[in-house]
Amino acid sequence: MSENQSLVLNHRQIGQKITRMAYEIYERNSSEEEIFFAGISGMGKIFADLLASKLQEISPLQAVVMEVLLDKNAIVQGEVKLSMEVILENRCLILVDDVLNTGKTLAYALKPFLEIPIKKMELAVLVNRSHKLFPVSADYTGLELSTTLNEHIAVDLTKESYTVHLH
Repeated sequence: MSENQSLVLNHRQIGQKITRMAYEIYERNSSEEEIFFAGISGMGKIFADLLASKLQEISPLQAVVMEVLLDKNAIVQGEVKLSMEVILENRCLILVDDVLNTGKTLAYALKPFLEIPIKKMELAVLVNRSHKLFPVSADYTGLELSTTLNEHIAVDLTKESYTVHLH
């Protein structure tokens, strides 16, 4: 780890955030039989898998996870699509990403769902940086972290030990 990185969340803390968020999701959606998670490509999809797994562990709800496929580096020009065909009419959907920065990625990620009469859509993020430029706010947040625009959050959920660093 370089000197200009600081650890924000360690593996144990991330596990606690996931557990708390899964309980919140269950509490707000306990009358449902099934919850759909749409994880944004990359860490958002991995985070959606972790949330869905924990939700199924602590509740009778069934969790279905799909990926919102988009290129975060060319979000305006790129195509936004889902990794699987699924019927979402009158279903509850939770859009998931690792970090909420300005809201731009999440705003574009809504595109595949705009013409579907979804019962309810909510947003879950591990870290909310509070640099809101788009009218997007999280319903479930692991950590609120005020940062400068020059700082970056790096989430790594791919190793044995999950981490969130501030650069």
